Amino acid sequence: MVKAKSSNKIIFINLKKRLHEKKGRWAEALLFFLWVDRTNYKVATCQNPYFLVFRAEVMISTEVVIPTARYLSHDQENNDTILAQDLENIDELMDLANICITAHQHRIPKTYNKNIKDRRFRIGDLVLRRAFQNTKDHNTGKLAPKWEGPYFIDAEAGKGAYWLATLDENVFPRS
Repeated sequence: MVKAKSSNKIIFINLKKRLHEKKGRWAEALLFFLWVDRTNYKVATCQNPYFLVFRAEVMISTEVVIPTARYLSHDQENNDTILAQDLENIDELMDLANICITAHQHRIPKTYNKNIKDRRFRIGDLVLRRAFQNTKDHNTGKLAPKWEGPYFIDAEAGKGAYWLATLDENVFPRS
């Protein structure tokens, strides 16, 4: 569900950029944009969404208006037998899409984490703490400092998390 939300967010951002150019004609452009998005190949599934839903290849509308070799060689009787054969291969295609999704999910963290440097602190080290909206002084506005401190590390709370204390040794309850 999270993946679908993030994918839809990317689609919405692209849609917003494209429709901004078509100020009064966005309803016309929306159908074309959605068609392009649903028929384009996706890296995560190694297929296009149209194929995964309808189990058939996409024939764009210009192929019907301006006949191509693919359109002219289309035979309805053969098409029915080919679709019946493809129904037997659906499980294999879905398994292939699942393998592609799993491989893509393993590549994403590697790409994201390649520039992250692990930094460990020891008890007693002095550190600065990020100033969040609820801890900033409301009268300073955008010129408020982004960091608070210095604080020292009182204890390790877990995986990369630490309990902070002021220089007077007052421990923060939720640090």
